[in-house]
Amino acid sequence: MAGASAVALVFTELVSFGQTIALARLLSPAEVGMFAAGTVLTMLLTTFVEGGLRSGLVQREDQVADAAETVFRATFANGTAMALGAFAAAPIIGMIFHNRTVGLIAATTSGFLLIFALTNVPEALLQREFSVKRRIIVGPAVSVSFAAVSVALAACGFGVWSMVAGTYVSYAVWVVTVWWLAGWRPGQGHASFRLWRELARYGSPVVVNMLGARIQTSVEAAVVGRGLSSAALGYYRYGQRIAQIPGRFIVEVGATSLFPAFSRIAEEGDRDRLEAAYLRALRLATVGAAALSGLIIALGEPAVVVVFGDRWREAGGVLVAMAGLGLGKAWMSVSEEAIKGCGRTALLNWQTAIELGLGIGLLLVLIKSFGLIGVGLATSVTTLVVAVVVSSIARSVIGISLRTFARTVAPPLPAAALALAACWCLEHRVLQADTRPTIVGIGALIVDAIVFAAVYLLVLAVLAPDVFRGLVSLATRSVRRVIPRIAREMS
Repeated sequence: MAGASAVALVFTELVSFGQTIALARLLSPAEVGMFAAGTVLTMLLTTFVEGGLRSGLVQREDQVADAAETVFRATFANGTAMALGAFAAAPIIGMIFHNRTVGLIAATTSGFLLIFALTNVPEALLQREFSVKRRIIVGPAVSVSFAAVSVALAACGFGVWSMVAGTYVSYAVWVVTVWWLAGWRPGQGHASFRLWRELARYGSPVVVNMLGARIQTSVEAAVVGRGLSSAALGYYRYGQRIAQIPGRFIVEVGATSLFPAFSRIAEEGDRDRLEAAYLRALRLATVGAAALSGLIIALGEPAVVVVFGDRWREAGGVLVAMAGLGLGKAWMSVSEEAIKGCGRTALLNWQTAIELGLGIGLLLVLIKSFGLIGVGLATSVTTLVVAVVVSSIARSVIGISLRTFARTVAPPLPAAALALAACWCLEHRVLQADTRPTIVGIGALIVDAIVFAAVYLLVLAVLAPDVFRGLVSLATRSVRRVIPRIAREMS
């Protein structure tokens, strides 16, 4: 499943990156900011639609058919209620951001919630089965549909509404593909209030955790959009989108398969196997995230200018300030899945409390002193602190010493720091990609990335030869085994 996710994510990110570039050229930062502001409430309410029930369905070992029926009915009712509530609250969103168009976008996008409600049961069932087809088909189909519709309409002059239409089409594609692949239909089980209570009891801390992250994101959007401008919110959203790539890679490739895997291992009671699985996942996550975070610091601003144009330079500054997001999300994601897999979801309340309190507090302090860059710094610091806390909780649940944890995550960090220093000096002292024509600038960025990768792998081979050999072995196995297996599954 992880191999399939990696293949699908590479394709999806290429499509998404191309669409992001096209929209950056066709739309203004203010239009991107208006879409972000108009969907703030919708994105927040998706947490209530799911209600943590999907996680409970993935983790459940018995009465799966009845649990699926229960989750479907509950989430559909939640989605209907949340959609109506979002539509009624749309004028308030417009008043908060002092923008009538933002209010109209909020009203129009309220329907996302009802469509989203239809994805929960088939998504959970496919995740339980470690479905390769889901990773290969659904993600790319959703990405392509959004890109095709939004870019085409933006080119025709529909402005911010091109993103609204693209999102609706992509959600429809999402529903059709997951229902087709899951082969599940309502009526195969019997819903019950008892099952709902059991699933909700397991999932409620997960909901609180997701809600905390959504509230933080919503507050950030409100503070930036109202306190600065819609254009600033557009810069922030694009910078955030690129900064989240390392974390998104870990979540899409690893976490979706780690949760059911950790759940099965914990159910068997094999603590040694659970510890080994957690440490192996954590090491791989750190190796990838440390490298990508280092690249973002070294090349973030010039890369944004070269690819998106000089009017997006401020988004590059935000991107650099958010570089800690990738590494923090990587640690956090692996540790969250381990805690959930062990059935200790109540411990995630600590994460929620710290994330909300520290995140909003730092945001309000740093935005006054550093403006938009302060928002990015607040996000980085908060994510790293929360990652350390969640990892400490996971260590105590699994029974891993601090020394073992440090030995697992430490080697990639100095390797990334040295690669960052070499790449930064090459780019900012010599090549200066953002001052050159687009084609030449892209070539300079490629040279920078090659130098970064060479230094990173060389230092990693010296400081942690076992990690380096593990990466080579993993790459070899992926080529020899994962790709042919995916082909067999698809056929």
